[in-house]
Amino acid sequence: MEVHHTSLRAKRSNLYNISMRHSYVYILINETNTVLYIGVTNNLIKRIYQHKMKLASGFTSKYNVNKLIYYEIYEDITEAIKREKQLKGGSRKKKIDLIIKSNPNFTDLYQEIASS
Repeated sequence: MEVHHTSLRAKRSNLYNISMRHSYVYILINETNTVLYIGVTNNLIKRIYQHKMKLASGFTSKYNVNKLIYYEIYEDITEAIKREKQLKGGSRKKKIDLIIKSNPNFTDLYQEIASS
């Protein structure tokens, strides 16, 4: 499992150079920071755009969960899926603690990754 524990700023600056063979585990939250969603994708920018535009019906569109607050980069989709399941199985407190370590203000990271 390759988890990049670099700062989010370093991750964002390198996102443009990452090939499509990479996978991402990401956490979204709603505007009031009360509802979390964890997902996995091989195209982070496109997937977050889909969430923001409500292009797929489901949980995130129903609860307006579209603020990207955390993500991890993996070279192997299998490892990314394992991590997604691990995060989903963890407590809410562990998820919030993980987010606070790298994004204490719960800043939406989408614009930064989309413009890099």
